[in-house]
Amino acid sequence: MTDCLFCSIAGGDIPADVVFRDDDVVAFRDIDPKAPVHVLVIPTAHHANAADAAAASPELVGRLIEVAGQIAADEGVADSGYRIVTNTGDEAGQSVHHLHLHVLGGRTLTWPPG
Repeated sequence: MTDCLFCSIAGGDIPADVVFRDDDVVAFRDIDPKAPVHVLVIPTAHHANAADAAAASPELVGRLIEVAGQIAADEGVADSGYRIVTNTGDEAGQSVHHLHLHVLGGRTLTWPPG
């Protein structure tokens, strides 16, 4: 998709603080972090949300979760606890309509989230 911010990041056209990259997944630090650890994990292929990605490629969704867990371990929050969040739609807070998982940790996270 030519007008998608995250497609441009995945393609290397827009710089980001990338912490992981392979052929299918890119992970980078959020530019407006909500926790000491706040990394976004995205597929390189454009999928608007988790349901669309799961319908097209369930293996990809599993890979995103696997990478999110590895990021949590690499960032030192796997043992203390971390949250994986994905939003779907404007009312849920999805501001970029390209599937992305937020990996949040490094502080106590409250519930409900808001």
